[in-house]
Amino acid sequence: MKLAFITGATKGIGRSTAITFANAGWDLILLSRDLEMMETLRDDLLETRSKINLLKCDLSNENEIEKCVKESIKKYGCPSVLINNAGIAFNSSLVEMPLKNWNEIIQINLTSVFQICSLIVPPMRKNGGLIINISSHASNNVFPEWGAYCVSKSALAMYTRCLREEERSNSIRACTITLGSVSTSLWDSESIKSDFDRSAMLSSTKVSNTILYIAEQPDNQIIEDLTLMPSGGAF
Repeated sequence: MKLAFITGATKGIGRSTAITFANAGWDLILLSRDLEMMETLRDDLLETRSKINLLKCDLSNENEIEKCVKESIKKYGCPSVLINNAGIAFNSSLVEMPLKNWNEIIQINLTSVFQICSLIVPPMRKNGGLIINISSHASNNVFPEWGAYCVSKSALAMYTRCLREEERSNSIRACTITLGSVSTSLWDSESIKSDFDRSAMLSSTKVSNTILYIAEQPDNQIIEDLTLMPSGGAF
């Protein structure tokens, strides 16, 4: 069964990944807090003949996640591939960052991944499966005023490695795709200070094609981490 569960599915990498996977014949479970945008995306994918299931959930609210994911498994089944893509950033020095913003970044970029995996991995063990966590070169590089984001992505990379070792005997594979700067609407956010040349960044389509490549590896092998950077380097 080719069923992919994609978080943060309405914009940027998530939207592009949904389109790429549907065009490749995958059925989808799309998660976002914006139901209207998901419905528009589903309409755009009608010609692919893939089954597109929608799951409205706000990953910044830790209390919503368990109910949403359990309902999804009950209604749509357990995915063969889980793609934890949702993420946010906020520019601020660490000592001046409001606790509210720190907690939100850690919740969405890290804790929600922990919560979703804790709910999906147990039923996934029956047939095996793959977890792809979207990481960043900020996981192992320091960028001033991106400290909370760097911390969240560094912790996500280690979480993925630990999960992979713990679940290896259960036929669960876990990996990261570590990305350089990608030209998405993230850079339009009021919380981000950016004046970068976005034309030199990675495109979301190139990223989603790479995610599909990782997902379609045979069950007996795994790309533990794939790093994709703009040829011009870091921004």
